[in-house]
Amino acid sequence: MPARLDAIDRKILKELQDDGRITNVDLAHRVGISAPPCLRRMRALEEAGYIKGYRALLDEKLLGYDVTVFAMVHLASQADADLQAFEAFVRGKAVVRECWMLSGEIDFILKCVAPDLRTFQAFVAELTAAPHVRNVKTSLVLKTAKDAAIVPFEAG
Repeated sequence: MPARLDAIDRKILKELQDDGRITNVDLAHRVGISAPPCLRRMRALEEAGYIKGYRALLDEKLLGYDVTVFAMVHLASQADADLQAFEAFVRGKAVVRECWMLSGEIDFILKCVAPDLRTFQAFVAELTAAPHVRNVKTSLVLKTAKDAAIVPFEAG
């Protein structure tokens, strides 16, 4: 397990973010080492938790999910059990793609995708009726200006 990432580890992580399907041979070539140590380093990065997994990034619009909405949720209670209950509620909802707990006036922000507004409205009805939900404010996404699903790596 790497205690500290060196330049090679960082290059491996950057290359894998850019192309998760790269072969080990090509990855090794791009980062400037041979294939066996590259594979050992990659496995060590996985075991250490730097690499959480691999997945394909899909185009939700091509798959029929035309509506993206952010929902800001304010709970009536911030007791730990109530926060956990809310988190369990949203984990069970396929329309919710991301759920973030925030500081400040809003307790949670949810990124939701739905095939149409009717489907999303049905979810909002469930959400507002969920235990401990005080109020919900929603904002429909009109355009995505940036969607970078990567961790930035600075040069050097």
